[in-house]
Order: sequence, then C-alpha cells, then structure tokens
Amino acid sequence: MVRGYRPVINTLAKGLDIRLGHRYAYLCFSSKCYEHGSTFRLLVLIQALLLRVVEIVRHWNRVEVTVSNGKTFVADAAVITVPLGVLKSNTIKFEPRLPEWKEEAIRELSVGVENKIVLHFSEVFWPNVEFLGVVSSTTYGCSYFLNLHKATGHAVLVYMPAGRLACDIEKMSDEAAAQFAFSQLKKILPNAAEPLNYLVSHWGSDENTLGSYTFDGVGKPRDLYEKLRIPVDNLFFAGEATSVQYTGTVHGAFSTGEMAAEECRMRVLEKFRELDMLEMCHPMAEQTATVSVPLLISRL
Repeated sequence: MVRGYRPVINTLAKGLDIRLGHRYAYLCFSSKCYEHGSTFRLLVLIQALLLRVVEIVRHWNRVEVTVSNGKTFVADAAVITVPLGVLKSNTIKFEPRLPEWKEEAIRELSVGVENKIVLHFSEVFWPNVEFLGVVSSTTYGCSYFLNLHKATGHAVLVYMPAGRLACDIEKMSDEAAAQFAFSQLKKILPNAAEPLNYLVSHWGSDENTLGSYTFDGVGKPRDLYEKLRIPVDNLFFAGEATSVQYTGTVHGAFSTGEMAAEECRMRVLEKFRELDMLEMCHPMAEQTATVSVPLLISRL
C-alpha cells in the first residue's frame, strides 16, 4: 500500500453521507428497496473522533444510537464495526443487553498490541531487504524493522514492537520511544545515522482502538469469531474480529463488512415482506378501504 489506505477509503466513501466529528463515524445510507418502492436507513458505526457513542437501543423496527452530547441517530438497522478492544471496555451500553453468547464472544476473544515507530532518515544506510529482524534471548525483546524504502523510495524504517514490549513502550514519551527504536537499530547497524524525525502509534492506549488486532486466547473455542459476527435482531457486526479466516487483517474486515451488508439487505427485504403479509391478512383487507401499514417508520 504505497499510498496508504486513503485511496481505498476515498473510493468506498463516494456517495455516502458520512458524519465525522464522532468517536464512531456514521455512514448513513438511504437506499431504495425496489421490490417495494420504499426506503430504509442504515447506520454503519466506525471509528472517528471527539464525541462518544454511549448507548445503542434496538427495537423491532429501528435502532437508536445516542452520543455523548445527547444527540440520537435513528435508522432501521446498524452495522457495528467498533474495535473489539472498545467493545470489551463496556463504554457502550446496549439496551436491551446483548445475548449471553454475544457477550461471551466479546469477553473471551483476546486483543493484541503491535505499534509502529516510524523513523525518517536523511539517507539510506541499510541493505535492500524487506525486514531487519531484532533477535533476542527472550520473546519480549524480539521485533523487527520494516523497510519502506524498498516500496516507496523514501529513507524510512518502521520499528514494529508487539506484545508486552509494545505495551511498555506506550508508557514512554514519543521521543523516548523513538530513541528506544533507534537503539535497537544500532544493535543491528552500529553506524546508523540519527533519524531526522519520527512518528509513534499508540494502538493499545488509544481510546478509539484499545488494541491492534484480535487473536485466539489459550484454550478458547474457535467459534467465538462467528458468534461475534452473527447479527442480533437489526444489529449487524463486522470487522477483523468477526472474520474466521482472516482475523487481524484489513481484507478480513472488508469481507465481513460485505457480508454484514448483504445480511442487512436480506433482513430489510424480509421486514418489508412481513409488512406486506400483515396488510394482506388484515380482516379489513376484503373491504373497499385499505389498511395503511407504514414501510418507513417515522424518525425522532
């Protein structure tokens, strides 16, 4: 991803009503249901900034999402792609509570941390390889450098600590973290030049993520990923933590998003059919006056 993920995001975002300025951005879809000539609204909850989602209330015919300033978003359905670390923190209240099997999946799946410390140099002084591994006598000290020059042409190395080491580095200042990364590089290349500048991620302590990726806990069943993915009424779940085959990856998150969208589409079509049947079976249906059954519930 030489240009990063921004081109992908911009392409996928075309034509969507995206509400930024919230901890979880809302991608609001007003889509035509061509079989019935009606519309439905869908909220997709993803990460953003500032305001926090504090409550998600589900009804049989709508979902209400309330943020910290008291504003409420209403739609027929919602796709929740909130990171597992945030779900585990219980900062979002679900009303009614999620089923026990869903809470079990959130509770029993594990969240790992892997951070990036980007070091930008004035020139390239390292070999033309993809990775520079840091070998240690313990697993705690093992890590590696990713060579971005090989892909981008820029004199940049990215130090990638994981596990307890990554968590401990997050307790440092950014300057101290960059110095630690550089000290690791000096062990491999003693003549390494000082970096010009640096960037440091904090995936484990960032309140919008609280972790980097999902992984299997020791002795935990594999069906937890599927349990996390399965919809609850008109709440649909997606993200890397719901991918059975590609946990911890972007393509795993993307594929589960497509799956959740299709499941949501089928749920909405099923809802419309039920309303059609209600109108057909109403005792007044044979009379001249027809019974009006709203396909789009009024909004708050």
